[in-house]
Amino acid sequence: MPVFDYDPPERFVAGAVGQPGARAFFLQARGQGRITTVALEKFQVAVLADRLDELLDEVLRRSGGRAPVPAIAPAELADEGPLDMPIDEDFRVGTMALAWDPETARVIIEAQEATEGDEDDEPLDDRPEPAILRVRISAAAARAFSRRALEVVAAGRPPCPLCGRPLDPEGHICVRLNGHHPGGFSA
Repeated sequence: MPVFDYDPPERFVAGAVGQPGARAFFLQARGQGRITTVALEKFQVAVLADRLDELLDEVLRRSGGRAPVPAIAPAELADEGPLDMPIDEDFRVGTMALAWDPETARVIIEAQEATEGDEDDEPLDDRPEPAILRVRISAAAARAFSRRALEVVAAGRPPCPLCGRPLDPEGHICVRLNGHHPGGFSA
């Protein structure tokens, strides 16, 4: 099982490539002269960012505000740069896990490779071990990662104000309007 371990990375970001509606999403870690790029779905980026903020808020709450966790992303850690090129996907993410290490005051993020045949009858012992991207970052870096990830997700197609589904430039059939609009429908 290849483990891509960064403790800490020089850079850890979420990013997207392509036009809204047809974007590909990635996590990218860089450090010690190497880059690891993993592909994932837009919703996985959003969930990771939300869960990171929830984890950090919980750490702050449980510590009574004494934990070294900023309430918001520090401006000096903002990373607005594009993903490092070329984008060579190491694997596609299946599951992710988060943890807080109180001894080092770091967040641990693990992204595990999606494996073929997760639901088949093949014995677990015969399956190849999935690859893992493991990143250990400070709470401040985690806040900055989360802020950028949410911006990347929001930079896509705007949501319909009624149903929340993405609006396409060609038009939108809103399920809340049952596909019918009183003023007519534009395709």
